[in-house]
Amino acid sequence: MIAKFNGPDYVPARDDKRLTRQQELIWEVMKTGREYTLWQISEITNQPEASISAQLRHLRKPRFGSHEVTKKYVSSGLYTYKLILNNEQK
Repeated sequence: MIAKFNGPDYVPARDDKRLTRQQELIWEVMKTGREYTLWQISEITNQPEASISAQLRHLRKPRFGSHEVTKKYVSSGLYTYKLILNNEQK
């Protein structure tokens, strides 16, 4: 079995359930196709902004669906993010 998540600090027994749930929560928000800031996603999911940012990067990877995640500058270091599903998910 290939681990869905990985990294030097990743311990499957400790992290898999938490990261999988986190990804599911973020997916439910992002699949609406609306633009969100990290703060807005955090408010909806109750997940840390840094974790959300990492999970959004994962969605671009083949093992997470090869989706497009756009990033649009708003102002003062604030960005919005939008998920565009790959053709296989539409």
